Amino acid sequence: MRTTLDLPEELLNRAMKSSGIQTKTQVIITALEELIRKEEISGLKQFKGKINLEVDLNTLRGRRCRS
Repeated sequence: MRTTLDLPEELLNRAMKSSGIQTKTQVIITALEELIRKEEISGLKQFKGKINLEVDLNTLRGRRCRS
């Protein structure tokens, strides 16, 4: 989708330089993806300490304990 944006040039240049991304489009896409990722992680934090997972990794992985 084509969109016209009025972005601060210095901010865009700093983002490109610090990330090593070569194109303006890709740096904006990366920034949007990172924003979404951070918001999703923030949403998951509300469950911290509220979910009790009694997980036995050996059972899940099909391992048998040696006697």
